[in-house]
Amino acid sequence: MPRIAKKFRAAVEKVDRTKHYGVDDACKLLKETAEARAVRFDQTVDIAINLGVDPKHADQMVRGAVVLPHGTGKTKKVLVFAKGEKQREAEAAGADIVGAEELAKRVEEGFLDFDTVVATPDMMGVVGRLGKVLGPRGLMPNPKVGTVTADVAKAVREVKAGKVEFRVEKAGIVHAPVGKASFSADKLRDNVNALLETILKAKPASAKGTYLEAICLSTTMGPGIKLDAQAIANQYR
Repeated sequence: MPRIAKKFRAAVEKVDRTKHYGVDDACKLLKETAEARAVRFDQTVDIAINLGVDPKHADQMVRGAVVLPHGTGKTKKVLVFAKGEKQREAEAAGADIVGAEELAKRVEEGFLDFDTVVATPDMMGVVGRLGKVLGPRGLMPNPKVGTVTADVAKAVREVKAGKVEFRVEKAGIVHAPVGKASFSADKLRDNVNALLETILKAKPASAKGTYLEAICLSTTMGPGIKLDAQAIANQYR
């Protein structure tokens, strides 16, 4: 059996596929599976959350953002559309690229070397024309997640600190990164709890029945670990 297959089997064998774990135990187990499935890069830890909503209905769309207590382990490159004093504020806060109409033209022509876009409200007339470029990539600024704001300095600092945006997909699933395999189990637990609490608070009033249907935690190359969705939902009631 190839060495890679043996490592993956060793990781899988640590997970009880019939069990639903608490957040604390799941994060500890994830660390064990990551060590068993050792690779040459720092794997991303992702969470997949199945929600009992129908995103086809506007009043059941779940979308938001949360600043993870310990960040994501990745430094994001932030582009800001702003002018004058707001441009200077964004630069002072650590924005990587700042500009206005000329920057919009660069993006329209194919410049996409950035991870997050922030814009002041007065720039949305310009940014709106980039919808076909930014929209499909999930980069369009939106006031609901704090990326269309007059306080660009705060927005930039939050992104740099580990802000994660989430949006439910057509199938009713939210995918989000919650750290790296190199994080301690405690840091992963804090990040997972912060995201879950935010998603629970974002429950649409029109959502009926079970809201948190299923939760799975995994590393890039590791097996999925099922979380006890019902217990987590009860925890925040």
